[in-house]
Amino acid sequence: MPTQSTRREFLAANAVAAFGVTIASSRTARAATPKIEVLERRIISWKPPLYHGWPTLARRKNGELLLAFSGGRETHVCPFGRVEFMRSHDDGKSWGWPQVLIDGPIDDRDAGVVETANGSILVTTFTSLAYEAALQKMEKATPAPGKEKEEHDKLLAEWRAAHNRVTAEQRQKELGTWMIRSTDGGVTWSARYAVPLNSPHGPVVLRDGRLIFAGRALWKDDRVGVCESKDDGVTWEWMATIPARPGDDPKNYHELHAVEASDGTLLAHIRNHNSPNERETLQSESTDGGRTWSVPHSIGVWGLPSHLLRLRDGRLLMSYGHRRKPIGNLARVSSDHGRTWSEPLTISDDAKSGDMGYPSTVECADGTLVTVWYELLADSP
Repeated sequence: MPTQSTRREFLAANAVAAFGVTIASSRTARAATPKIEVLERRIISWKPPLYHGWPTLARRKNGELLLAFSGGRETHVCPFGRVEFMRSHDDGKSWGWPQVLIDGPIDDRDAGVVETANGSILVTTFTSLAYEAALQKMEKATPAPGKEKEEHDKLLAEWRAAHNRVTAEQRQKELGTWMIRSTDGGVTWSARYAVPLNSPHGPVVLRDGRLIFAGRALWKDDRVGVCESKDDGVTWEWMATIPARPGDDPKNYHELHAVEASDGTLLAHIRNHNSPNERETLQSESTDGGRTWSVPHSIGVWGLPSHLLRLRDGRLLMSYGHRRKPIGNLARVSSDHGRTWSEPLTISDDAKSGDMGYPSTVECADGTLVTVWYELLADSP
């Protein structure tokens, strides 16, 4: 962990960090509240003055760890975002240098990654023009003469240059929800292609080989639901809309992730911004393979968004960001296919601000859990 840096460097970095934990044996955990032992916490990518975040971690059948995230950024919302990719061949102890997978003319944001049943790798993202509001504010600003104005003018010129790489009409055409696919372990990748929806952590593989993707149809009709692929991620079809609770606006449902429980039930977790249970994780279930879904309900968990994982012993693990002090990342375990969830387990509790989280977790061959998230560390200058 770095001990010295300028404030600007660390604020811009928002380092992606790795955190290894173990959960108690299944006998102990099922009889009592699960416990974790923190083995190690390390920064795995820190590239001042660049900002990078919203990572997703996946484990291939051969044991390789894959990490996709939005990198190359100036800040949380900017025109410079691109999709980057890292690998680890030793359960997260060391990582290769980031590789750029997608770098379009507008902001490429949250990246998901999954290995399919056939061994293909899928990476997801969405494009955004949300930075335009910040650019307009920057253009109207009146910085003080001298160094402040020099820095402002330099930054404004960089933003304008990035923004004007394409025309306004082309920028609108670039808005979408996207996927790329590799059939050779990530050596080569397909061209970017459109998919019906997006969510930060991407699709999941079911035991029958299908892929399901729970999320939102961004920039279109804002439907919230699930699409599926039966051809290894090449094509996707809308499968089902997740119904809203009475009184809820489905436009306030965000950043879904799904998992298949060991009894075959499909669960989807939803980031909720409706006033009832605001900033809680809601849960919806399907017992017919994803064709229909229950009305979302509260599971009593304040924090978001959630990443779901089925452990080898059949339990479910949810990892999520917690933006109340102490700010950090938490996890909970379910031993009954998602019907109930344990008390929270602390992954981290030292974040400096709420610009953090999006943890995702994998289980290694020896039962160790590796979680990756991004955050601005509390002890940074």
